[in-house]
Amino acid sequence: MPLFRRAAPQVQVEAKTELAVNRTKRSWFSRIGGILERGKIDEDLWLELEEVLLGADVGVHTSETVLARVRERVENEHLSDAQGVREILKQELMALLSSVPPRGALWGEDVDQPPRPGVILVVGVNGTGKTTSIAKLAHLYRKEGEEVVVAAGDTFRAAAIDQLKTWAERVDVRVVAHREGGDPGAVAFDAIGAAQSDNAAVAIIDTAGRLHTKFNLMEELRKVRRVIERKDPSAPHEVLLVLDATTGQNALLQAKAFAEAVDVTAIALTKLDGTSKGGIIFAICNELHLPVRFVGSGEGEDDLSPFDPEAFVEALFE
Repeated sequence: MPLFRRAAPQVQVEAKTELAVNRTKRSWFSRIGGILERGKIDEDLWLELEEVLLGADVGVHTSETVLARVRERVENEHLSDAQGVREILKQELMALLSSVPPRGALWGEDVDQPPRPGVILVVGVNGTGKTTSIAKLAHLYRKEGEEVVVAAGDTFRAAAIDQLKTWAERVDVRVVAHREGGDPGAVAFDAIGAAQSDNAAVAIIDTAGRLHTKFNLMEELRKVRRVIERKDPSAPHEVLLVLDATTGQNALLQAKAFAEAVDVTAIALTKLDGTSKGGIIFAICNELHLPVRFVGSGEGEDDLSPFDPEAFVEALFE
């Protein structure tokens, strides 16, 4: 089992997940019970269920896909009681989230011996909570007694380097940093070397936040990846894209651009507790076929949890 899953007991994951989806549940998914109480399965029911999914930012395409599967099962199983629709909808949403295969070499369910050090390249636009997510991810590994090296690869802003150093001290991990304005590829190269020397579990590489629409900045990200590959041909073992859940469907556009640029393997969805649009997770998995690996539900070092599809859907329907 991947280390980051061992580091978070299931009861903790479920509690964090419930906290993260509370606004989405109260604003949208709580309406499902009322819709189904009428007991009649008709076109109005399907339209109202679609309205709930769209309101939670599941997206048009994904909402249509899910409801088509639910309707097909209702017909095939000859259901006449609307309450049975609820369980089928839950099952189809869980199946959607669970169907996305792992892409990286560290966090798949079948990973027994991950590469050491694992190299995690962390990317995203400004303001998504990327730096704090790095610290929280490092903290998950530290709770298992593992050594971690983080690279201050956002060399454009002195404040970004200082912020990462402050977080690193807080969670007790080593930082590799160069001067402001330095080459981010060189920082990544040195951090991987340090992780190799320390026999660290992972080297986590920060990068400057960048708009996904800026070609030159995305090209620079590709360069950082090429430098990492020169240091370790098998790396990066994970490319973690940090998305802000409050941006809704715009997160899909960001994910598409980053996936094309650096072959994203996993998603960390931050600020999920601050939005009623948590259904974006379903759109990400269905339309981009990228696994959500972590969800953020606060500002503390413990407020990043491994993503559990079953716990997520159960929390929405409680």
